[in-house]
Amino acid sequence: MKRGDPMKRLFLALVVSFGLAVSAVAADGRAVSYKSGDETVNGVLYMPAGKGPFPALIVIHEWWGLNDWVKQQAEKLAGQGYVALAVDLYRGKVADNADMAHELMRGLPEDRATRDLRAAYDYLAGQGNVKKDRIGSIGWCMGGGYALDTALAEPQLAATVINYGRLATETSELKKIKAPILGLFGGQDRGITPEDVKKFQSAMEKLGKKVEVKIYGEAGHAFENPNNKQGYRAEDAADAWQRTVDFLAATLKK
Repeated sequence: MKRGDPMKRLFLALVVSFGLAVSAVAADGRAVSYKSGDETVNGVLYMPAGKGPFPALIVIHEWWGLNDWVKQQAEKLAGQGYVALAVDLYRGKVADNADMAHELMRGLPEDRATRDLRAAYDYLAGQGNVKKDRIGSIGWCMGGGYALDTALAEPQLAATVINYGRLATETSELKKIKAPILGLFGGQDRGITPEDVKKFQSAMEKLGKKVEVKIYGEAGHAFENPNNKQGYRAEDAADAWQRTVDFLAATLKK
């Protein structure tokens, strides 16, 4: 079939939907909490089937907050064999419109979020069924930027997946990264532009860091989320998911 064939797009959309259905059987989520400084952070922990120890992932939400879609992603990742902790950076708040999402994101102190995510790493590392040297981070939109921030803040992190998140380009910052990076971006994204992505990739490569980048030429921001009615691209989303699965298997399951 040619790229863009309607039947192919339908097939890929069904693949994504089927993946969600399978993961619902593969993992169960339970509410958990952990300490971050003097505060308590809540989240949902999804466990793989079978016996551990397992690799693990810190799953970081978009600017909307810890909503059902992000929980579904964590559930899917648990279905792939990872202990997945979906962290609530907004302390229980979830946006249902863009104005509220923008307000919540702007009101989130970056230092607190980074502290919460480092504490999430410690929480996972303290679990008896987690491989302590195989913990990674993954996020979308705002969470994609914080997935990278987690790699900057936690030198023991073993892998990071950035889905159209903001990028650091300062050499002094990027030097801190030990984890291999997978970045997935939209070529039509007006926030994180292809030029930003290429600058990040070039800086990482000059430092000898492990980085893999894919720019989907016709996609905009948040193209992986079907709730983005105008921007969702089923074929690109399916490809991004497969790249994520392959990357995490190579970095966290080796």
